[in-house]
Amino acid sequence: MNTTIFVLDILIRFTSLIWLPYNRKPVVALGWLMAIFFIPFVGFLAFLIFGSRHLPRYRRARQHAMNDMIREASGDSPYLTTIDDLSEAARVASQLNYKLGALPLVGGNRFTLHEDNHAAMVAMAERIGTARHYVHFEFYITAYDEATKVLWDALFAAHQRGVQVRVLIDHIGSRKYPSFHKLCSMLDRSGIQWRLMLPLRPWRLQWQRPDLRNHRKVLVVDGEVAFSGSQNAIHRSYDMKANIEKGLEWKDLTFSCTGPIVEELNAIFISDWYSETNELLLAEIEANIPYTPGGVRAQVVPSGPGFETENNLRLINYMIYNAEERITICSPYFVPDETLLQALTNAAFSGIEVTVIVCEKGDQFLPNMAQRSYYETLLAAGVRILQYPGPTVLHSKYMYVDNEMVLIGSSNMDPRSFSLNLEVSTFITDNAMVRALEDVTARYEAICTELRYDQWAARPNRIKMVENLCRLWSSLL
Repeated sequence: MNTTIFVLDILIRFTSLIWLPYNRKPVVALGWLMAIFFIPFVGFLAFLIFGSRHLPRYRRARQHAMNDMIREASGDSPYLTTIDDLSEAARVASQLNYKLGALPLVGGNRFTLHEDNHAAMVAMAERIGTARHYVHFEFYITAYDEATKVLWDALFAAHQRGVQVRVLIDHIGSRKYPSFHKLCSMLDRSGIQWRLMLPLRPWRLQWQRPDLRNHRKVLVVDGEVAFSGSQNAIHRSYDMKANIEKGLEWKDLTFSCTGPIVEELNAIFISDWYSETNELLLAEIEANIPYTPGGVRAQVVPSGPGFETENNLRLINYMIYNAEERITICSPYFVPDETLLQALTNAAFSGIEVTVIVCEKGDQFLPNMAQRSYYETLLAAGVRILQYPGPTVLHSKYMYVDNEMVLIGSSNMDPRSFSLNLEVSTFITDNAMVRALEDVTARYEAICTELRYDQWAARPNRIKMVENLCRLWSSLL
């Protein structure tokens, strides 16, 4: 028996050394190898369950099929708008996005920012109330509660008057909230077509890596107006007793939009519906997006394990390396990989003003402590770090560079959002949108505390040790 265990132990270690580093980031491979060498059987079992970031093959095939259809519909052109007056950096960024995500840069759009979670859902409900043909609803987390009642009642009412309503909800993301089963029953009784995204139900042969999530937030009404951004469709306390007792409330940033960009957000929903149902909703998408000169130019950037190229991380790094004056980033979970950390510190060392807005106290211990471990390096390089005070969880996710390029959506700045979550971001090249985000940033900054290098570096060693341990664990994502 002891001999068998010894041989298995050696075999696991040897196999891991050969197999595990293949096509993985060195820091991720090293993290898994450390786990396997310290606790061989448990570590290897964990790797078998959590080690692959890829979606099942049939899901990736459907994503590739959708990408091919979108490219064909756009005439395989990365621009469906004028670009002569754009900077070279913005033009190349849109070319990069098209190559990776298949959606072109389109003009003639309008954007409105919504800074209050509950007011944003009222605005969504009002637009659903005008729906004539269809409503597409896709959210990572949702619930039926006092804040979302107006939204869900509008969806049920739209269905009852003959509007085609389709709903996608992330299975693991939503299931822990109190009204999940109630909402599922309500949807079943209503007759609305709905599906769980990335369901984990092995008894139904529904299985993928357990911690993959569809983190997207998209609402489309009749192909005329769309909402997207950082917020989930739930009360700002997330309906959790512990949050209410601590006074935790989430603060988000959502946008509504009109113009051709709506069809690109609709394409995200169509792709995800196709992945979950194998049903392609060709009647509910405008395949031929019009060429629209000028106006606000924008481009949807899908990313996640359905793609092989970490689309969001590549765009973020590109934007940082092409900054000339300033970079502003707001993210509740800020755990930069080596490429992002180097890009930001290089920018700061080069004299570019770099500002990062984070939560003072996050809602999740591991990512919060892991991100704190990077602050000293960033501060030493000259990066400004602003902490938004608790108990509010600042959940807004955006960045802007100079006076032209914006990225806003569901994506955090961490390994989970770069590799494991299906995310949707929107790239916008427009000075007015930059100014609108400047105003949002100014309101955040007015109540933030700026970290100082000397004070931060002097924090207790025991705290540094916990931060570094969490940083090591985050590399396994």
